[in-house]
Amino acid sequence: MKVGVLALQGDFREHVDATTKCGHEAIEVRRLTELASIDALILPGGESTTIVHLAKTFDLFEPIRKRIAQGLPVYGSCAGMILLADRILDGAKGQETFGGLDITVRRNAFGRQVDSFESELEFNGKTMNAVFIRAPWVEQSGPAVEILAEAAGHPVAVRQGNLLATSFHPELTSNLEIHHYFFEEICKGR
Repeated sequence: MKVGVLALQGDFREHVDATTKCGHEAIEVRRLTELASIDALILPGGESTTIVHLAKTFDLFEPIRKRIAQGLPVYGSCAGMILLADRILDGAKGQETFGGLDITVRRNAFGRQVDSFESELEFNGKTMNAVFIRAPWVEQSGPAVEILAEAAGHPVAVRQGNLLATSFHPELTSNLEIHHYFFEEICKGR
């Protein structure tokens, strides 16, 4: 399977590495031709407003939005969760997203950079270490959204159809559980 990793800003290299370790071809997406060639997409952590600005600069914003609406499997970590959310709290004025997930996220919900932390959580029946860096959390979710993990009483991993999002950074650990889940459960049959 060809897995695109949006490579405009943020920790895309770590997602490329995780994708390769899971046995899939990773393609850094910066152009329309690269976006058109992929079977799935990963939106990395980084700064959500910067990623949107660069996606518009590279004429990728609307094409990504369209591919998501057409059912492209997409996984977003941290800023990627914000980018997949239909609604944002504490966002920049007029902040846009690719959308697709019927969730409301709160940006920087766990605090500023200095408040970053690691925590154990349960995901898919397994305990894993999660790295939270200026992380969002889900404030509200629609009925089609499945809560996959929680931290501090808030959803931090969610799924809706072909979309998966985590507020933490599994790509910054050696645990590939989230990536395997994305490839095996959400992208199956591709």
